[in-house]
Amino acid sequence: MPRATRDGVSIYYEFDERPMDERRTATPVVFLQDLGYGRWMWRWQREAVAREFGAPVIAPDLRGTGRSDAGLPPLVPRLPGRLRAPLLQNVASYSVSGLAADLEAVLDDAGVHSAHLVGSGLGGMIAQQYAIDHDRAASLILCGTTHGGADADPIPDEIPNRLLASGGGSERQRLREQLRPVFTPAFTNRNPHLIEQLLEWRLEQDASRPALEAQLGAFLGFDSSAELDRIDVPTLIVHGTNDEV
Repeated sequence: MPRATRDGVSIYYEFDERPMDERRTATPVVFLQDLGYGRWMWRWQREAVAREFGAPVIAPDLRGTGRSDAGLPPLVPRLPGRLRAPLLQNVASYSVSGLAADLEAVLDDAGVHSAHLVGSGLGGMIAQQYAIDHDRAASLILCGTTHGGADADPIPDEIPNRLLASGGGSERQRLREQLRPVFTPAFTNRNPHLIEQLLEWRLEQDASRPALEAQLGAFLGFDSSAELDRIDVPTLIVHGTNDEV
């Protein structure tokens, strides 16, 4: 199981490679997940890209997510939530620049000199920042994300509130509530077994509560608007017309 290390923190990633004789001609595709999500988020897309295009696929766990270490300040995760959250929302290693540096460590460890980056939400922010700060991005696909800053559409307050709500039920029930705005009621009703599988993956791979709070700070504080002209690779922007998130 490959791991990269940055600032003493171990970052887990999966690397589905092509056969040895084909590796030099295929540019890998890196999938970067949204706020708090594990690498399960891109499960179907990873399989499709590998199958249809034969491209190597890399899927890292963001720090604090899945099998990656959290690397949070000692004792802070043990504080009560009302005291912990403000501290974790300003951790430098969890800034979008810090998470982009983690990606650089992953690509370096994997021996990859160029990669297509696909990011959703927070992952799209990381992809933007990576293209600004580093030089291995071959192209970007940015899904349901933003450049942040004063000119961006504001993020509805209900998004962070829903993410951090503890509720009175189990962790499984809390995660189920978080999925409500992600899928339409019709889709949820048609696919109950899929929803249950997603909940299993989330319980196994999603960010810990302290890491989620730190990632949320990066998400809310991101602003690449003054540096967008430094992104000089082909970029596709994808957004759902009726996406309320």
